[in-house]
Amino acid sequence: MPKGSSSIQVIERLARLLDVIAGHEDPVSLKILSAETGLHPSTAFRILSSLAEQGFVERTTRGNYQLGVKLMQLGSRVSSGVDIRKVALPFMEKLRDQLGETINLTVREDDEVVYIERTLAKRMIRVEQVIGSRAPLHVTAVGKLMLGDQGEAACRSYAKRSKLPAYTVNTHTKSTALLQDCITATKHGYALDNEEAELGVGCIGTLIRDASGHVVAGLSVSAPIERRRSEWIAQVMETGAQISKQLGYHSA
Repeated sequence: MPKGSSSIQVIERLARLLDVIAGHEDPVSLKILSAETGLHPSTAFRILSSLAEQGFVERTTRGNYQLGVKLMQLGSRVSSGVDIRKVALPFMEKLRDQLGETINLTVREDDEVVYIERTLAKRMIRVEQVIGSRAPLHVTAVGKLMLGDQGEAACRSYAKRSKLPAYTVNTHTKSTALLQDCITATKHGYALDNEEAELGVGCIGTLIRDASGHVVAGLSVSAPIERRRSEWIAQVMETGAQISKQLGYHSA
């Protein structure tokens, strides 16, 4: 087979594997991937290993496969072809300088938020999220907004699916409490993380939407809880609105 044809065949197989992974809510085993793509397990494994090296898929501790953060970073490019990170960064830097704290940009991947950009506080003692790191939806301000935006049924489904593991004594572990928090947050347009992911850390988050009105990312400020201020809420929401406007979103 000519080299060009072989390369095209690899791309086709790669695309089939990604399509199957994307079609499952939970991480997928090699056995299922092989069966649903028609690829030999050894062939599928080689392609998946290469994809994992590049960050397009991730292998869980149980050996199953899920979409990786690199795809989410690419997916954060809105339909106009604009990279949301490039659009958001100047606004994030301005907000960082106004508040003196770390500003984060996150996207949703399944039942987690993934940190895709940040502007670090210019302080010795600061909250620092690693780009590419993840957190469950129910322990983050942005995550709760993303759940609330999907409605009550989605919140309850997430609670049942995830079982709401506790990360601190403040984590919502009851679906009723989480649901109420998500509904309230959606109504107000912002959410708080009150030491729910990490003791001593408080966040304020809001959503970013594209021209179609879809949620494409979340913006948040993270700070030691004793430094967080309620007056920041308006500034975070305004910055989120400015970024959304740059992406073509016009609120009703």
